[in-house]
Amino acid sequence: MNIQQMMEFEIGEALDKQLTELLMKSFEPLYHERSYFKQLPHLRLIAYDEQQHVIGQVGLDFRVMNLNGDPIRVFGIIDLCVQEEWQGRGIGGALMERVSALGDEHRIDFLLLFADRPDLYEQIGFHKVSNTCTWLQIDDQNQTTRGIGEAPFDELMVKTVGDKQWTEGTLDLLGYLY
Repeated sequence: MNIQQMMEFEIGEALDKQLTELLMKSFEPLYHERSYFKQLPHLRLIAYDEQQHVIGQVGLDFRVMNLNGDPIRVFGIIDLCVQEEWQGRGIGGALMERVSALGDEHRIDFLLLFADRPDLYEQIGFHKVSNTCTWLQIDDQNQTTRGIGEAPFDELMVKTVGDKQWTEGTLDLLGYLY
């Protein structure tokens, strides 16, 4: 297995097709014949097999958010997935290790994600938080802005990678919900 880091704008048509197929299969029926759900990530970590076929990926969104009035620097983790036949071989864990390493190497305060399987992320240092969030609502199918949302999420998880401490209260995502 080989993991490569790619800026989204570097991804060509053939790779985009492989990513689209992986994401559609992994998150059926959510994806609409494209390699992203609501918005393109800033960069991706892509896992390849020996023949250079995509076997896993995770998107990262670099963003400033507002936590109780204070700006925080966040890597938002988007759509971690691994081809079904490759699951259970440590590929997802290897992708997440690279995400954590990037957070440690750069001025990132927190890794943030919305998890449908929190048990997988708790094993690698994430914990659930219960902040009330504000975000830009996007209609993923029509790719239009619907308004501003505000609610707490049971799926919200964070991992501290910088010196700041996470606090309960309000989190303004200053953008769309991953």
